[in-house]
Order: sequence, then C-alpha cells, then structure tokens
Amino acid sequence: MSRTEDAAWREPLNAVLDEWAKTAAARDKTGGTAFHERDLLRESGLLRLSIPVAFGGDGADWSTTLDVVRRMAQVDSSLAHLFAFHHLQLATIRLFGSDTQNRRWLGETVAQGWFWGNALNPLDKSTRALPDDSGGYVFDGRKSFCSGARDSDQLLASAFDADGRLLIGVTPTNRAGITVLDDWDNMGQRQTDSGTVVFERVPITADELLLQPGPLSSPFATLRPLLAQSILCHIYLGIGEGALQAARDATLAQTRPWIASTAERPADDPYVLAHYGDFWVALEGARLLVERAMQAFDHAWSRGLDLTEQERGEVAVTVATSKVAAARAGLEVAHRMFEVTGARSTTAALRLDRFWRNVRVHTLHDPIDYKVRDLGDWALNGRIPKPSFYS
Repeated sequence: MSRTEDAAWREPLNAVLDEWAKTAAARDKTGGTAFHERDLLRESGLLRLSIPVAFGGDGADWSTTLDVVRRMAQVDSSLAHLFAFHHLQLATIRLFGSDTQNRRWLGETVAQGWFWGNALNPLDKSTRALPDDSGGYVFDGRKSFCSGARDSDQLLASAFDADGRLLIGVTPTNRAGITVLDDWDNMGQRQTDSGTVVFERVPITADELLLQPGPLSSPFATLRPLLAQSILCHIYLGIGEGALQAARDATLAQTRPWIASTAERPADDPYVLAHYGDFWVALEGARLLVERAMQAFDHAWSRGLDLTEQERGEVAVTVATSKVAAARAGLEVAHRMFEVTGARSTTAALRLDRFWRNVRVHTLHDPIDYKVRDLGDWALNGRIPKPSFYS
C-alpha cells in the first residue's frame, strides 16, 4: 500500500490530482504557467507537508513527502516537479541556515502559505554577488533553469562573489530588481516554468544569506544534492507508472486484436502480455530500489550532524542506483507503451507522447552515464561518490 493511502492529507491530495487529470493533456499543449493548478496546491495544505511540526508543518518524513511527488508525477510531472522543488528549497534552508532563519522562513511559509521557487543553479555562474555598505550583497546577473520561479512567493537564489565563493540567499520574488521571464518552451515538462530570472542589483541583506552552517559544510549538509536526486527518482518512477496506467486503459478499451493474433481480444494477446510483463519488471525493480534508497536517506537525515562521510557516501550509492533504475524504467515504459496501445493512441488530442517527452527532458538533468561511472567505481574500487551539487 502507498504511504499516502491512509494519511491525513489523502483527501486533499486526491482532490488535487483529480482536478489536474482533467486538464493535463490540454495544459501540456499550451505550456505556460499553471496558475490555477498551483493555487490548488496552495489551498490543499500540502505545501507544509515536510515542514517540522515545531514550525507548524505536518512533519512528514522524506519518504512520505516524495511518495506524494511520485503520485503527482503519475498525473502531471510538471506540477510534481514544482511541488518537489518547493520542498527542496525548504530543505535547503534547514540544511544551510541558522536556527533563527529556520524559525523565520519555515514558520512564515506555514502562516502565509508561501510557494517557493528555485533560482539556485550552481552550474550557472553568470550572477555576481557584489558587497554593499550594509554588510550584505547585491545580486546582479541572469540565472537559468529557475524551476517554479514564476508565480512563486519566495526564491532561493545563488550568486558568486569576487573570490568565487557560492552565496545562497532568500528573497521575496517580487523584490525590486527581480524579473522572472516567461521564456520556458521545451518539448517536455512544459509547465515547470524553468526559464530565466534576471537580477538587477537586487539587495540581499546579511540575515538573508544562508551562511550558518552554509552549503556543503558537513556530511549532513551534503544531503541536499541527495535529496534533489531522490526527487528526480520519484518523478521518473511516477512518469513510468503514469505511462503504464495510460497504456493499460488504452489496451483494455480495444476490442479487436491484430489480424494475425489467435487471441480473442488484445488484452489476451501473448505479445501484448509480454510487453506488460517487461513494464512491470522494470517499474517494480525501480520502485523497490527507490524505497530502499529512501529508507537509507531518512535514516541519514535523522543522524543530523553525527552523520559521517562514509555513511553519507553509502547513501549516495543507494540513491544513484535507484536513479539509474528509475530513469531507465521510466524511459522504457514511456517509449514502448505505444507497442501495446495501437495506432489510435497516437491521436494528437490524447498527447500520450507527453510521458516520454517529460521523462526524456527530465532525465537530462544530469548525465546518467556519470552516475553509472560512480557506481562502477564503488563496485570495483570501493570508492564512495564525492559530494557535489549533483552527487
């Protein structure tokens, strides 16, 4: 049984998913910002899911929070992405920020119903942090791949100072000098608003910088990239599961088998059954690996600052393993689903190709080849992955 089946937020989650499902195909065609669907999330209370009870949140563990992400991705992986990255920004504050900052921003997120966006792209070094007279900085430049920035209330933003040091700050999205461009128009994940944010001398005060303890400051702080990778695992898995359900609906709706088949209906054709068997094995294997990785991650999170480098490294191996499996399974099912649904399933209005387009775009977040290389180094040489913003 899913971790969310008997949860207190089951009804609001199901209500959100039912509404999303009605327009998922049409919204995939139009792209742009899903204002109504994002407001449904605000109203559902799910934006406080991972926030500790001490700050007014639901205090869900990461396994539960990401299981919600998986279920969302079955229906609409763009909105699952936005929901997941909202919680990733909150986790970043918990990992990199002070106790005072946690109380301030997590508490206000619950009180104000904030939706967080991402302008933290450590590979993009085009935004500069320039010191000002107040002890803070001004951020100046452009930031790409800013998922969820449009229609957000708060942003996590990164910039580099003159010494090449990465600085991460918190700012309201509507602060003077910030412009969120509507320039995301990719073939998949079309409503993630993963476009550009422009910073024109945006002030970031000293108490808005996440410096205590700061990025990658301890094995515990380096769980941030592993959480980001775990989010991707759940999105890939959810897309694959959504594709399987869509294929199943299409196959069961068919009444005429292929002319060379000896079966009375397509659902009994041996070749169709073989394909579904392959789909099941791929997704079930990925699901079990993802669950095991999340058990390890939740345990590591509970260790806090006592977490060792070796322990963190072993979690990184389980997460990387699950990511490779989930990516491959999602791609396989989303691609091969048409072998069991027939020519009619390619009708443009159904937009069943969105499952493949979404998982194909998202699996390019960082190269799977490098995850496999890291796993090979672990399997052969016993070397754990080195912490970075992608491992």
